[in-house]
Amino acid sequence: MVSRKASAGFQPEVASDQKPANKIRRQLLHVQRKKAKDSAHRAKRYGFKKEEAKNPRLKEDRLKRNIPLTIDRKRVWDDADSDVEDGLGLSVDVERIKRQKQEEEDELNRPLKQSENSGSDEEEDEDDDDADSMLASSDDEEEEGDDDNDDDDQKADRGRRKFSLPTATERATSPSMSTKSTNLNLAPEALAAKFPSLFEAEPRAPKILITTGLHSTLHHEAQALTDFFPNSVYIRRTAHRHAHKFSIREISKFASNREYTAVVILNEDQKRVSGMDIVHLPTGPMFHFSISNWVDGKRIPGHGRSTGHWPELILNNFRTPLGLLTARLFQTLFPPQPDLEGRQVVTVHNQRDYLFVRRHRYIFREKRETEKAVVGADGKEMKGAEGIRVSTQELGPRFTLKLRRVDKGIQRASGQEWKWKAGLEKVRTKFQL
Repeated sequence: MVSRKASAGFQPEVASDQKPANKIRRQLLHVQRKKAKDSAHRAKRYGFKKEEAKNPRLKEDRLKRNIPLTIDRKRVWDDADSDVEDGLGLSVDVERIKRQKQEEEDELNRPLKQSENSGSDEEEDEDDDDADSMLASSDDEEEEGDDDNDDDDQKADRGRRKFSLPTATERATSPSMSTKSTNLNLAPEALAAKFPSLFEAEPRAPKILITTGLHSTLHHEAQALTDFFPNSVYIRRTAHRHAHKFSIREISKFASNREYTAVVILNEDQKRVSGMDIVHLPTGPMFHFSISNWVDGKRIPGHGRSTGHWPELILNNFRTPLGLLTARLFQTLFPPQPDLEGRQVVTVHNQRDYLFVRRHRYIFREKRETEKAVVGADGKEMKGAEGIRVSTQELGPRFTLKLRRVDKGIQRASGQEWKWKAGLEKVRTKFQL
């Protein structure tokens, strides 16, 4: 507690570099310096605000530069010249590599200018060029000087696209700037050759068998997955002492003989959902996921009830070979032709190698007076959607997946022959999906 006499008799200077020996005076000096620092910062901020009010261009430039430095923006990619066929552990942008190869092919196939083969004509042309260069007028020089910047920009942009970073305002007003749909046609040929059963020309209609581990109590959660995955059935695994405890390989063989396309095994830890294994039949591969943040549909506020319609599937932000392989797995779990009249959509969004799985129902309605207009990526009102709004209602369940391992085939509990395994990369800014 500072005494009144000490506070009245001592008035420290902010700019003083001396350190008083008295503890109370040091405290007062620290408070005084902190107030002066906050006051100077506030005056500087209000000064910028007054300048931006006079010149709105300054505010636009500041917003363009004001891009948050997140982990996504720090993302590190492997060398673009790396061979995609080496394995699934490479963090390379497949779309960017394919675009670079296409630009190189276009550059090589670009037609050359026709040149005259006669030596006499070439000599005459050289003489004429020399003569013309000597007769350049001062007006031409001035025009060339004015167009130097334009020529440099054209040379720098020749044969390349301009990539501009979106501003914070554009990302906030347009959801398409923060998400990127997955193009499965960009999958490398080597990836399709390694997993031919996943990359079939004519995909089969999904038929899924859902089960759990032995001694499991997740019967309600497994039954909820039968509503989530179309054309699926749940079969319990008994652990009775007189019953035969079937292994995953035996269950997969049983399901493959009955024309099932996938087996989903729900794992638990302390009576909670902890993981999910997906076996692509008949011979694999087998994907191991860990599950977090499982929320049942009945516990979601304002949830809806699902119907028997086949949902649409949205895959976002899968960009690497491993990401395309994972996206292809989810594509095989849902029918290629959804029932649009059901208005149900399942979204698998990849963000920093975490897969956020959500299921919604959408409905088109009229715009309310209190709602704002739909804005496009350019910040202007989108044409054709002036009086239309889309409302969504989550159906559930919602959960988050994390890919842990990709096995070559249907593996036993020990001795896995895996194609990819998580935890080998220690760089936080390098993502695998």
